[in-house]
Amino acid sequence: MGKGRTLVIGDIHSGLKALKQLLEKAKASPEDEIIFLGDYVDGWSEAAETIDFLMELDRGHNCRFIRGNHDELCKAWLLEQGHNPTWLMHGGEMTRQSYDKRKQEDWKLHIRFFERLENYYLDAKNRLFLHAGFTNLKGVEFEYFPELFYWDRTLWELARALPQNLSTEEVDYPKRLRNYSEIYIGHTPLSKTARILPQQRANVWNMDTGAAFKGSLSMMDIDTKEVWQSDPVQSFYPKERGRN
Repeated sequence: MGKGRTLVIGDIHSGLKALKQLLEKAKASPEDEIIFLGDYVDGWSEAAETIDFLMELDRGHNCRFIRGNHDELCKAWLLEQGHNPTWLMHGGEMTRQSYDKRKQEDWKLHIRFFERLENYYLDAKNRLFLHAGFTNLKGVEFEYFPELFYWDRTLWELARALPQNLSTEEVDYPKRLRNYSEIYIGHTPLSKTARILPQQRANVWNMDTGAAFKGSLSMMDIDTKEVWQSDPVQSFYPKERGRN
């Protein structure tokens, strides 16, 4: 049996129905490596159900789960039940309602899932996968502040500011990007109001196509650059607002 594909999926934000449709569209199989870029919760109403599904998917598929900022916020609430009004306002309220229906044993299982998330993944072809970014010019191995892996926005801002025809061999090509052949991120939605494809700037691919808002959930085969998208996630949850 030949080697499967390497597939990368953007921010889900509890859009479980969209995720299931996406996996069916791409005909994802156990031979594929599926890399999830984080932010599994906070948005739509199926937060706990999304984590249940991902844990079950991992039992039969080759999955890698990257840590997102919303995953850290959710884990902190599950551990401490502290009041975080900013988190509640940015999708956390729907997550809290989802978990309020569940047993404490489910909470413990999900906390362990969140604790096992990876800050980044670097594959054999020097392709980097992380939720947000990093700032150390030498690369992720030298980053002083791990929180930047799931909170930083400057990496995408840097990539967007570069001329599109700038070669990686040119002296002006930023050292931060030169460390890796390709970088795949989420975290910064490309659109909150319309359907949009993943975008490449320099050697950085942004996979967050606004699934938390009015966009779709996206998956890419990173070798062929073939893209699959769900229907707009809001269409699966017509009585909900998401993070709008």
